[in-house]
Amino acid sequence: MRRRVLVARLDSAGDVLLAGPAVRAIAAGDHGDSPNDVVMLCGPQGAAAARLLPGVVDVITWSAPWIIDPAPEPTPGLVTELHDAVVAVGADEAVILTSFHQSPLPLALLLRLAGVRRIAGASVDYAGSLLDVRLKPGEDFPEDQPEAERALGIAEAAGYVLPAGDDGRLQVANLAGADELAALVGSGPYVVVHPGASVPARAWPPLHHAAAVELLTATGFRVVVTGGPGETELTSTVAGPEALDLGGRTDLPVLGAVLAGASVVITGNTGPAHLAAAVGTPVVCLFSPVVPAVRWAPYRVPVELLGDQNAPCALSRARICPVQGHPCLSNVSPEDVVDAALRLSSGISSLGSRRSIGRTDGRRTPRGNR
Repeated sequence: MRRRVLVARLDSAGDVLLAGPAVRAIAAGDHGDSPNDVVMLCGPQGAAAARLLPGVVDVITWSAPWIIDPAPEPTPGLVTELHDAVVAVGADEAVILTSFHQSPLPLALLLRLAGVRRIAGASVDYAGSLLDVRLKPGEDFPEDQPEAERALGIAEAAGYVLPAGDDGRLQVANLAGADELAALVGSGPYVVVHPGASVPARAWPPLHHAAAVELLTATGFRVVVTGGPGETELTSTVAGPEALDLGGRTDLPVLGAVLAGASVVITGNTGPAHLAAAVGTPVVCLFSPVVPAVRWAPYRVPVELLGDQNAPCALSRARICPVQGHPCLSNVSPEDVVDAALRLSSGISSLGSRRSIGRTDGRRTPRGNR
């Protein structure tokens, strides 16, 4: 009998995409039993990404007061909204996926009150009766590991593993079709430049992007610039007269198709970097070290990681750069980006990038408290 399992990831689109391997493990079922129907619980910024994940049958969108910025007021009406949505989908089990700085306990309490009988999550704090499966970060698994593997570790502790033949890479489905893609980008190879970022501390300067586009075009690349509806002025500046400006013209399924058709994607530490990884496209990632690359760099695709990972802002989680001049990224030149794109387009990523990311192939199996 198929069961419904609620999988919660309350952050942005990139966070939800990194939960994809965990979602597939949960959807595959418990140790060979019949598959599960996964209902994703997401914040407003992550809902579109959840609809692209294989294994997801439904999506609940809810604004968590301890996640969303600016935060909504924690009113009885907001709590009732979540309660009623969880009751309506009929899930009796939940797996709460969080990053290292987040607690699953506020959500676990609300899910208990909505009748969810079994809940798994990772918590450094005593969970009491709120978690049936509790992993202790730093004890049951290392914190310095890719976010996709952290999420998969929580799913494994809850009793779910990837099915045979699933290599654990990011995946998406339901992207725009070939005809829609051709109507947007035409024919022939191209690289994508996505200059926007979710917060200023992660953004490479717009004029650096524009200069990189000019150099890429002069080198012989055809360039496509992408961005959201609120970024059309930025994408117009970056695209200039030479590149194709798709600013404001792509929803997430269309953007995924555009990234899948590219030979290389140039972007910061933002959702499109993870979407590019999910469609298997190499990424030149202008990565601000406000969060660690070992956790948040594009997962298991060829990557050129640019930016000073030892800058004074490192690990600060700053939304606005605390260092005058934003040197961790502004010191990356347009020529550096073009050189990185050339390396990736030829199938060679630099040793320096691989060392900066610090990724390993192995994964420690969490123990968990059942």
